[in-house]
Amino acid sequence: MRPKSILGVLGGMGPAATADFMLLLSKRAPASCDQEHPETIVYSNTITPDRTSFLLGTGPSPGAEIKRGIEALYKWGADVLAVPCNTAHYFLDELISEGLMPLPLIHIIQETIKAAARISPDGAWLTATMGTIKTGLYQKHAEVLGYTFRIPSQEQNDCIQRTIDLVKSGEYEKSGKLYKGIIEELWSSEKIPIVCACTELPIAYDYTGLDKNHAISSLHALADACIEHLYNPETNK
Repeated sequence: MRPKSILGVLGGMGPAATADFMLLLSKRAPASCDQEHPETIVYSNTITPDRTSFLLGTGPSPGAEIKRGIEALYKWGADVLAVPCNTAHYFLDELISEGLMPLPLIHIIQETIKAAARISPDGAWLTATMGTIKTGLYQKHAEVLGYTFRIPSQEQNDCIQRTIDLVKSGEYEKSGKLYKGIIEELWSSEKIPIVCACTELPIAYDYTGLDKNHAISSLHALADACIEHLYNPETNK
């Protein structure tokens, strides 16, 4: 069965995460041939200013570029939107609150929290960009959904941000080594699952050598939600 809706993907934040997301979509689609896969419009807008730099007060706002990308996808025929970047949802939430979102959004943060609640109802470690941590993006949505996260220390969050930056620069093995050390520190305090709440972090986790059953990937959560939305539209009404 071919989905009727066209999925718009606003990517490039970062490029490796966007590519990983598209691979996950193809793997998870209940398709037996090309024609049964979802029709997808991907805009990898790599000129979008860094989200965390702006939220930390060290760079320009990406808001206008994110809005332009969404409007382009809408113009090109997308029916529903996915954005494989957690921190970008700070700006997406603003557009929604201002009534400026032209497409329904499959919300990566909400879907990741739902996945975490299914896997670990008593909580999980939140690993994310400094921008996501500073704005309390996950905590705000988790409170609405009745879920609780454990937050790493400032020093650990600094290391997590460096892990993300290493993935963005293509240094995957270094990112995995650094991330593994942070995770082991967190687990020495409390052995609960790790939420990879930045779309670069599932890539880094793949290079840690750690059991994947102990990680909750925001990329996987978004891909699963997109497949559910596209192939089972009646459940989303």
